[in-house]
Amino acid sequence: MTVGRGPWAVEEVTSPVAEFHARALPDPVVRTVWWQRPARPTVVLGSTQSDAVVDRGRAEAGGVDVVRRRSGGGAVWLTPGAVTWVDVVVPAADPLWLDDVGRAAHWLGEVWVAALAPWVSGPLTVHRGPMVRTAWSDLVCFAGLGAGEVTAPAPIADVRPPKLVGISQRRTRDGARFQCAVLHRWDPEPLLAVLALDPEARAHASGELADVATGLTATVSGREVVDAFVGRLRA
Repeated sequence: MTVGRGPWAVEEVTSPVAEFHARALPDPVVRTVWWQRPARPTVVLGSTQSDAVVDRGRAEAGGVDVVRRRSGGGAVWLTPGAVTWVDVVVPAADPLWLDDVGRAAHWLGEVWVAALAPWVSGPLTVHRGPMVRTAWSDLVCFAGLGAGEVTAPAPIADVRPPKLVGISQRRTRDGARFQCAVLHRWDPEPLLAVLALDPEARAHASGELADVATGLTATVSGREVVDAFVGRLRA
């Protein structure tokens, strides 16, 4: 279903998650927003992650699909109601395009800040520094922090602000595809349950990942999030 008018084409995608991530950029590349709505629990691997990071037996037993996206980063857990997944496509000739990959998503983070602010207590922040890596960030997306990603206020001083919006990107000479995951709630346990970890490592990861991210503080639907985001884009 395509909705809305203006310079941004907006499409709600209900096709299987694997099919969605196999999509190529539109031809011609135009400003586009794709809202993917998963029907089943799914682990979305980064483009360079090994298939071996997932315990396929555990995934199959739990009815969890495993797919791979075209952009980099760690694994993301998708399940209905827990994450809103939005892809933003920008052509290479667009004023929003930046050749500097390290700054290319800053504008997008600012749009997310404006869109999500009504549902979060305290100021949101766009990360503009270098990549923040942790012991688990190569494995789990929300364990690290990249340029353009959005954090919520830290609950206590001297603690890394928890991530609210993850952003990864894939670029070609024709355009960029920014893949955004907005958390409604954060619980690392379902993802850790299907990763290929021994019991000791899984327990260790559970403790260290408990507070690295956060979800929206209000009960808000994916449609509300997307409507607010698109409204800010068009503004």
